[in-house]
Amino acid sequence: MLFKLACLCYTELKHEGNETMDAAKNKIVVKVGTSTLTHEGGTLNFRSFDMLARVLSDIQNMGNDVILVSSGAIAVGQSKLSMAERPTDISLKQAAAAVGQCELMHLYDKFFSDYGKTVAQILLTGDDINCPEIKQNLMSTFDSLLSLGIIPIVNENDSVSYAEIEQPGEHEEHKVFGDNDTLSAVVAVLCGADKLVLLSDIDGLYEGDPNAEPEPRLIREVRVIDDEIRALAGGAGTNRGTGGMVTKLQAAELATSRGIDMYITNGQKPETLYDIIESRPAGTLFVGRKGK
Repeated sequence: MLFKLACLCYTELKHEGNETMDAAKNKIVVKVGTSTLTHEGGTLNFRSFDMLARVLSDIQNMGNDVILVSSGAIAVGQSKLSMAERPTDISLKQAAAAVGQCELMHLYDKFFSDYGKTVAQILLTGDDINCPEIKQNLMSTFDSLLSLGIIPIVNENDSVSYAEIEQPGEHEEHKVFGDNDTLSAVVAVLCGADKLVLLSDIDGLYEGDPNAEPEPRLIREVRVIDDEIRALAGGAGTNRGTGGMVTKLQAAELATSRGIDMYITNGQKPETLYDIIESRPAGTLFVGRKGK
């Protein structure tokens, strides 16, 4: 149901986004997950923040528009509040998200400013995309920020939206995003991007389980997402995030159906973004269906 609702959201966007915003040339949306921004124990990975900020700043210096979709608010809030483990109560999750989002943006502002960049925060809920007036304002805001050379940083507004922070299966009928993989695909369509990159904790989509098999084969390119490809997806990748390969394949279906190339690659190797910008092999490429 979540996937169908997201499809409905971006179906209305497909023409409006292209009319309102500049063409998708050199426009890249990068999504980073909680597992990249934190260590295994849940503490913040400052090296990852710094490397990501450096590479994205340099990519913008190369003449590209950059939009970052970032998870991590709850995990950062959990660390800030010295919680021993991720809270299970929704109100506590939302409290952690409210605290964590402030700290998350503080960190991004600090690291990006080291490379001479200004960032802006955009928090979204499904209602923002469903409302035509708000949706139009969002497109104008993205357009203005990019024209000013600012890097927008997007997250779902976890302090008011329960979609992303619930366990899978809870209130599915009310969810629109529910995870930042889906959100990043919607943002890519909204902004008319030509590339969407999901930074994960593995190098891409494998034929087997990379955590269980010694040398599974990395799939370099996917042109059709069929049942055979879907069967390769498992559950959530880590206990610090909400997304796994299932949500990444759903994001790929959303993005590629609108002609956007989507990549899955390792968030611990942000330098691979240079390869992606220059259309060299990197991670797993889901080829956008052009002419859409």
